[in-house]
Amino acid sequence: MTTMTLSQTQTWVVAPTLTPTDWLPATLKSINDYLAGGSPEEILRWGVETFAPDLALATGFGPEGVVLLHLISHIAPETTIFYLDTDLLFPETYALRDELEARLGIKFTRVHSGLSLEAQAAEHGPELWARDPNLCCYLRKVEPLRKFLATKRAWVTGIRRDQTRQRANTGLVEWDLPNGLVKLNPLAAWINDQVWEHIRAHDLPFNKLHRQGYPSIGCWPCTRAVAPGEDPRAGRWAAFDKTECGIHLPTDAIVVPTEKVHG
Repeated sequence: MTTMTLSQTQTWVVAPTLTPTDWLPATLKSINDYLAGGSPEEILRWGVETFAPDLALATGFGPEGVVLLHLISHIAPETTIFYLDTDLLFPETYALRDELEARLGIKFTRVHSGLSLEAQAAEHGPELWARDPNLCCYLRKVEPLRKFLATKRAWVTGIRRDQTRQRANTGLVEWDLPNGLVKLNPLAAWINDQVWEHIRAHDLPFNKLHRQGYPSIGCWPCTRAVAPGEDPRAGRWAAFDKTECGIHLPTDAIVVPTEKVHG
């Protein structure tokens, strides 16, 4: 594929009525081949032109999210931009949310489980994250995400292939079977250095915890600083054999709660 300019992306259109059976491997390969070599901005613009207004951009306020928020603020700032509020995010994360909103002129949609920490403790015991993090993530992230995305046709994430082994085969465009819609990953082919180069080049704000040894930031009870030379995600669920909350697992590795979920 030759390098494309933004003006050329005006012709990048996929029929908006595609169903799950239309997104077969051959179709996905064709679209990924077509978009390969395009910049994240071009891929994101394709997503907006193809799926808006039924497109949502997810962010956990990591550096990848900051890049995508910067791009979408120039392409289509009216896009639905949401985050999963577990009630356990770091204060620094909430502060970054407010700073990005003011700086980029965008609005965030807060997606919440509707389950308070007190109600969760009453049903499953205190500090569920310390005993069964898979169930905690399911209740506070996976289930709310699925409910929210039920009204959308596509969503955008900031995951990259080099982040974890589960993400190594991430496509620019995928069919998200658990959530039943198209998933766009404009930064899939980028490496960490490219993300930070973009942030520095545009003087974008980022989570202050990144300067304190936190390369990957989730909920405060399940995130610790990492030592020099450690895997960047070693600080996530460090006491468990777990590297994903469950919202980005491949379809053959969907997290199933180990306890019965109420309702």
